[in-house]
Amino acid sequence: MIEETAWVVGQEGDHIWVEAERKSTCGQCAASKGCGTGALATVLGRRPMRMRARNTIDAHVGDQVVIGLQESALIKGSIAVYLLPLVALMVGALIGQGLAPQLGVASADKAGIVSGMMGLGLGFLWLWRFGRSIGNDERYQAKILRRLPGSVPGATPIRFRPNS
Repeated sequence: MIEETAWVVGQEGDHIWVEAERKSTCGQCAASKGCGTGALATVLGRRPMRMRARNTIDAHVGDQVVIGLQESALIKGSIAVYLLPLVALMVGALIGQGLAPQLGVASADKAGIVSGMMGLGLGFLWLWRFGRSIGNDERYQAKILRRLPGSVPGATPIRFRPNS
């Protein structure tokens, strides 16, 4: 299970809203100066990430908690978000190029581009539907594992922001 520390910032029925600071491993490797991910992390900054989780430990606003996510959910979600649209784009482009002569299209490249974009669009449509279907699936939800000591129920969490 992947664990992260977060602050409880809101309550909604039997769920709570938690905020965790986005962390980046950038700067940890030798390629950090020439890496696109490092440049993107610098541009986006360290905005907190907010998520909803089932309140199984009776946490309150101001509590610092540990949230967890199953590795399998992270892997499946990553494959769906990153790999599926790319595969749909490539399959669509290959189908368009292969069918161009049978459809009487003069330029196989143009047919490949158009059908590739259609495949990408279908991939994003599938991804949107997949996201809606797992929205309430407990296997893909962050879970509150435990409250950290020193939390003050009802207190406003203090967030430190690095100097820019």
